Amino acid sequence: MHVLGVDEAGRGPLAGPLAVGAVLLPENASWDQFPGLRDSKKLSAHQRERWFTYVCENFPWAVSFVHAPTIDRVGMTVAGTVGVARAVTRILVPRVRIILDYGLHAPHTLQQESFVKGDERFPAIALASIMAKVSRDRLMERYADTYPEYGFSQHKGYGTKKHYEALRSFGMCAIHRRTFVH
Repeated sequence: MHVLGVDEAGRGPLAGPLAVGAVLLPENASWDQFPGLRDSKKLSAHQRERWFTYVCENFPWAVSFVHAPTIDRVGMTVAGTVGVARAVTRILVPRVRIILDYGLHAPHTLQQESFVKGDERFPAIALASIMAKVSRDRLMERYADTYPEYGFSQHKGYGTKKHYEALRSFGMCAIHRRTFVH
């Protein structure tokens, strides 16, 4: 039996995709096996990179991106469900228990449980959070090369003072969420 943890990163930025991560662990995986593991928001970028590498070398995982046009068209809740469906189906195995951070939903045909602060309760969800965050941050750094005027490598698309100043000077680019920019 396995557990498939699911979490997202990038719900609130003005630009870039929503990233949904999924990590498959043995059902009996415990926090003791992952010393120092916490939710991605509570780790440094260096710590997240180390955990990312560790997961890549040891466990099945997937990250799905839902890009700005889709977020604008269907809204964040549906975009999250689309991202979960894509990530989960990439590594779904028989006899798996799907656990999600609160607010996320897998397709209704799959058995699943959602937990408030799931990234603090289950290693699989914490690792999924890291995989989503690192993957999204890396993508935003690539976008910084395409759109250098916005400073995506520093703020990753979040609504910082510098980002708003760039929006006033240059307007929106192709990766901005039009329904998020005011």
